[in-house]
Amino acid sequence: MSRDDTTALIRRYLEAFNAKDSDGMLDCLTDDVIHDINQGGREIGKEKFRWFNAKMSRHYDEELGDIAIMVDEHGNRAAAEFTVRGTYLATDEGLPEANGQRYSLPAGIFFEIDDGLISRVTMSYNLPAWIAQVKAG
Repeated sequence: MSRDDTTALIRRYLEAFNAKDSDGMLDCLTDDVIHDINQGGREIGKEKFRWFNAKMSRHYDEELGDIAIMVDEHGNRAAAEFTVRGTYLATDEGLPEANGQRYSLPAGIFFEIDDGLISRVTMSYNLPAWIAQVKAG
């Protein structure tokens, strides 16, 4: 896959995220996608990714801005850096109480690409910084 094709794929994935289009995000993924959850575990497969997205939608309303996409010369690996702006809608297990707190923090995703689709999604953000923001209200 070319760098331009990979850039377009990552852009489509992130645009689907901002549109709250989980099916659009899933269309960008391989069936056996590896999902490395920020400071959490690893899940494999589109169905687990679908369930993760549904859970996240119940707890958070987020949009990504200031997006910068970087792709290696072969189009096999990519990264996106951005600012997550969101609202904490409902308390997520093990995290502070939710009451509509707003937050904004830098984050990034690392991607692997196979056969024209995303085969790995590794999310990275500073969870303690997020917790500090929601605790401050």
